[in-house]
Amino acid sequence: MAIRDDDFSKLWDLIKDIRFAMLTVQHGDGTLRARPMTTQNKSDDRAGTIWFFASRRGEPVLDLKNSPAVNVSYADTDKDAYVSVAGKGRIVEDMAKKRELWTSMAKAWFPGGVDDPNLALIAVDIEYAEYWDVKTSHFMQLVKMAAAAATGTKANLKTEHGEIRT
Repeated sequence: MAIRDDDFSKLWDLIKDIRFAMLTVQHGDGTLRARPMTTQNKSDDRAGTIWFFASRRGEPVLDLKNSPAVNVSYADTDKDAYVSVAGKGRIVEDMAKKRELWTSMAKAWFPGGVDDPNLALIAVDIEYAEYWDVKTSHFMQLVKMAAAAATGTKANLKTEHGEIRT
């Protein structure tokens, strides 16, 4: 069952200002390896795919060829917002999409620009996402955790938690 683009609105609202994600892929030796990546999606491209630029010679690209199952994690500790995305990663050969997503900041990693032969485009097609959005202020979290520790009860923090399944 496919989900509508607007089902992703909460997910994108939580990650839109997070500068880096951790992309986890399975390495050839079977270990899971996470690497920091910059999400390239534009504000009008926020549906069921997350886009990244990567080096064709880099391990994430090489690992995706062996195992497309990935996880992408986001954390905004200032806002107490956390997102975990599971999906399938793939290398996309689409120059128009590269041009659409290209930013001047990407040139720091790919000095040849959008035509750099080392520039790979990774698409992560979202299959499942889970998020936690804590609504309790940091000060009140400390107060509630101290009270819970003192009384032997569980801290009651107002947290919005949700899941998206495709």
